[in-house]
Amino acid sequence: MKLTPYWLLALAMVGLGDTLYLSYFQYLNLIPTCAIGGCETVLTSVYSKFFGVPLSYIGLVYYVYLLCLAILLSIDPESKGLRIGALVYTGIGFLYSVHAIGYVQAIQIGAFCQYCLISALVTVLAFVVGIWHWRTTSSSGV
Repeated sequence: MKLTPYWLLALAMVGLGDTLYLSYFQYLNLIPTCAIGGCETVLTSVYSKFFGVPLSYIGLVYYVYLLCLAILLSIDPESKGLRIGALVYTGIGFLYSVHAIGYVQAIQIGAFCQYCLISALVTVLAFVVGIWHWRTTSSSGV
């Protein structure tokens, strides 16, 4: 039994919880409590929205789709299309996270949001799990 789809499922749930919490506060136009002190700076910056849509909403959609992909992958872990989809989708999330944290927050804004950092960590781990799943299923000849 392949466990990687279930790891991906768990990571999608964590990411979903994180972005749902942030989206709730965004909807109420409030800033959540932040242990590291940079959330207000990040969440009120010009970089916190994409064409007027809060990035927390976009993250929420990302994790809902990842959850659906993980469910399908847990049903058919050998599907080449789902394996490629998981690898590409988590890879795109990884690249965005590197850009958002490494460039936008670190260089452009000069502050970090703990919720964004949690989301980035979840996305990086999801990419690692996507690679891990690809490698463990590729040897089966599919």
